[in-house]
Amino acid sequence: MSLLLNLRRPPYRTYSITQLCREFGATPRALRFYEEQGLLSPTRRDTARVYSYKDRARLQLIMRGRRVGFSIAEIRDILDAYDEEGSAAQDAEALKIHKRRVAQLVRQREEVDEAIRLLQVASDRLSRQYPDAADLDP
Repeated sequence: MSLLLNLRRPPYRTYSITQLCREFGATPRALRFYEEQGLLSPTRRDTARVYSYKDRARLQLIMRGRRVGFSIAEIRDILDAYDEEGSAAQDAEALKIHKRRVAQLVRQREEVDEAIRLLQVASDRLSRQYPDAADLDP
């Protein structure tokens, strides 16, 4: 029976730096940086980096985190929570960081909205003062 189960298990998959860069739209420099920061830990085959399925999953989380503006430290905290205490701890840490990031983005949106309002008021005033310049494209 265990032989049958082993036949169904997918083979252990590894990835080259080129494969992961292509899949995630990252640069080799970025992957080496994440390795320097301790977020990824590929093995070596001669001088080549060999990434495991775990490294691939971690890179996926890193890329998602970076896309929404998480810092390297925040991403490290999320990944470390999994390594130290499992997925429930990782989810709790991620939730805390997500909520903090949402609050930051809401504040930024309010600041951008206020900047737009101030610029619109100034533009309207300048357009009335200099009607010939108001016809120029931005």
